[in-house]
Amino acid sequence: MSLTEAISLIKDGDMLTFSGFTIWRRPMAAVYEIVRQGKKNLHLMEVNSGTHSEVLIGAGCVKIWESCWIGHELFGKLGGNFSRKVKEGEIIANDYSHVHMVLRLMAGAMGVPYLPTASAMGTDILNPELDSLAVHGLRNGENPKIPAAKFEVVKDNFYDMGELVHIPAAKPDVCIMLAQQVGEEGTVRINGQKYTDEEAAKAADKIIVIAEEVVPEEYIRREPDRNLIPPYLVDAIVELPMAGHPTGCYGKYEVDGDFIRDFYNKTRTQEGFDAWAQEWVFGVKDHYEYLEKLGVRRLENLRANSALNYSSKVKRGAR
Repeated sequence: MSLTEAISLIKDGDMLTFSGFTIWRRPMAAVYEIVRQGKKNLHLMEVNSGTHSEVLIGAGCVKIWESCWIGHELFGKLGGNFSRKVKEGEIIANDYSHVHMVLRLMAGAMGVPYLPTASAMGTDILNPELDSLAVHGLRNGENPKIPAAKFEVVKDNFYDMGELVHIPAAKPDVCIMLAQQVGEEGTVRINGQKYTDEEAAKAADKIIVIAEEVVPEEYIRREPDRNLIPPYLVDAIVELPMAGHPTGCYGKYEVDGDFIRDFYNKTRTQEGFDAWAQEWVFGVKDHYEYLEKLGVRRLENLRANSALNYSSKVKRGAR
């Protein structure tokens, strides 16, 4: 289906999670379309936030954020829009550790209510007074996607290992994935690092796949060991080239560091974000016009060499 049709599956207030990691393989074309469609009160639940989250937060689409970190790696180490919105009280931020977020998606994918860990015990991540969802009265059972508690400390009765933390499962409404290839029936193939893509997808009620390339199902099933998600789990397929820009996609194109750095520097204020969004989100009618605005030369510079799986044109290792 079209990108517009796929994003229309997302409702105001939905809990979203994403493929990728910080500035790698993020479904940015889908993120821009979420902003264009004016989605509101979204609940982001992800292992690690990045440029995609900053765009959604700056645009006022997000009400609740649950993760462990947000930023742009080398190209902007802080989440400027996130920081501003938290200070202004416009979004609710709920902290977990990195491994906690992984466990939440793992539990959701496995269909169990929680998973145990010893991670972060003794830290303020597990301080009940800092449970922002509880502070705002959101653990009252009205929203089935929000667990009754942020965590639970329980004594191990099997091996007498002492106390462990039970971390609740995450059950997102929608996972938006960016994949290098998807079969025409929906079999998803991810090349390179897979991060927590499988867990995020299987924990979600719906999966939207933004594919760099749609290929015959017969072809992608020749090597089933390389495939990540079966077609019966996928609800929408959208074929869009370079749909992760400015984030990178292994084997296809590099991170556009200059673009992300420019975004980071220009969106320190809401006025700056609004001006940036007017140019790059609302100022283009669709993803193809966005690519045209970037220009062929810039895109070709980012394109990966098919033998190396990275661009041989991008300058590295110098300031």
